[in-house]
Amino acid sequence: MPIDSFISYLRLEKNYSQHTIGAYEKDVTEFSEFCAAHYNMATIIEVNYSIIRSWIVFMSNAGVTNRTINRKISSLRAYYRFLQKINQISVSPLVKHKALKTNKKIEVPFSEKEMEKILSEIPFNNDFEGVRDKLIIELLYTTGIRRAELVGLQLKDINNSNNTLKVLGKRNKERILPLLTSTVYMLQEYVSLRSKLEKITDNSYLFLTKGGLKIYETLVYRTINKYFSLVSPKVKKSPHILRHTFATHLLNRGADLNSVKELLGHSSLASTQVYTHNSIAELKKVHLKAHPRNKE
Repeated sequence: MPIDSFISYLRLEKNYSQHTIGAYEKDVTEFSEFCAAHYNMATIIEVNYSIIRSWIVFMSNAGVTNRTINRKISSLRAYYRFLQKINQISVSPLVKHKALKTNKKIEVPFSEKEMEKILSEIPFNNDFEGVRDKLIIELLYTTGIRRAELVGLQLKDINNSNNTLKVLGKRNKERILPLLTSTVYMLQEYVSLRSKLEKITDNSYLFLTKGGLKIYETLVYRTINKYFSLVSPKVKKSPHILRHTFATHLLNRGADLNSVKELLGHSSLASTQVYTHNSIAELKKVHLKAHPRNKE
């Protein structure tokens, strides 16, 4: 079965984002090319697990991390599930595969002090780009939206009557997020400057370049990295860390885990619980400081 059919399935039936679809296609194509080069196989429909295992060993010897290998095997697993679904195979060759062990990935959020410095002390320019960049940081931090969700925001997604924002998340799931007063003021200032751009090519989208084009994900990443490099020594400075920061700060201040789950657009609590280790650390500090049994 051509990989193209699998890709169409991901796009039309699963409603995956283009970024996710691209990753799946790359991983499955890599395995197909490996099988052709090492086993002279024209198709990967009926491979056995030993061949997949040899690919894993090949990648490991090439220095590919266990985390990346697990992601590639996950893509392959989805491909064989698809083949089962359309009755091309009866049993997946990965049915008994166990993921490789990986070190727990801990992402350190920005502190409240660092966020205060960024939004209150850093002198952003008063021109279109300066106001836009500050708003990008403000929105990522106060709503917890993903980078791709921010890039896809449209003017019509802003509800000025009740100060909310409609966000189109993964698998085209919509959610409505409340906006802080500070965010609303920044939005109004930005939209005013946006309307004065000489040429706007992508008029429906909220965030534009100064040339009037829709912004792109790399621009958002560079923006976060640029400004946070001024206030934070942390190695990783990215839009995802701001999402992580949003969730951690809410949990640290007593927000309910289910509420944070809804705000983040997670389908299950398991996805949200990854953010709780920081709030637990904060609770430990409070507990040690306040509990009468602590004699330190």
